[in-house]
Amino acid sequence: MPIAPGERVESWVESGVRSAVLAVAQGAADAVISAGNTGATVTSAALGLGRWPGVRRPPLAAVLPTGAGRLVLLDVGSSVDPDEETMAMHARLGAAYASVVHGVAAPRVGLLTIGTERGKGDRLRRALPPALAALDLPGGARYAGLVEGNDVVSGTAADVVVTDGFTGNILLKGLEAAYAELGPPLTDGAPPPRAALLLGVAGTVVVCHGAASGPDVAAGIGFAADLHRRAAVAAMADMIEAQRGV
Repeated sequence: MPIAPGERVESWVESGVRSAVLAVAQGAADAVISAGNTGATVTSAALGLGRWPGVRRPPLAAVLPTGAGRLVLLDVGSSVDPDEETMAMHARLGAAYASVVHGVAAPRVGLLTIGTERGKGDRLRRALPPALAALDLPGGARYAGLVEGNDVVSGTAADVVVTDGFTGNILLKGLEAAYAELGPPLTDGAPPPRAALLLGVAGTVVVCHGAASGPDVAAGIGFAADLHRRAAVAAMADMIEAQRGV
């Protein structure tokens, strides 16, 4: 559909995202993939597909190549100012993602901050460790403590790293730029991250980087198709719901 004269590109893109979400909601499509406005995609998916019980702010989860293999980082752009309850739910969602999609046994969940010493970080990071340590995480996951940016690159301290969407997006884009210039760490062939999965909504929604290339978008489509074939989103939802009932 061509853009009408005088029509804002943003409005056209948002309309396209809503149409894609509606197609999934009505069973005419199996997944949504978008390289458009992240906020519009998250809002449309949450409203059009519905959120899982207990999920107030669905996070975007990216898989990063690390020196040790792969690591799930969330949130990378959806919830820029979360509270403790939201971050705790994101820890559970990240653990379920690592377990179901990547087959990680007993994922280690870390909290991103500016130092591993007790009391480091802002008010949210200082308050969260006891709450995360007390969580009953899915997939046999456990809270592994505080991690720093270098731990994200090495991948030796955690399999899942939880942070707010503001910090996570900055870290993700910085790593993407570094990988583009220098190459990713030596891994099993995992490509640099260009797509993130929206967790906590009742459907498969993949969000690509706005600067994604044609091959990047194709990889995102392949990722969404693989998740759909494996019924991964439903499996994660069932795992989270089972934990809620414990």
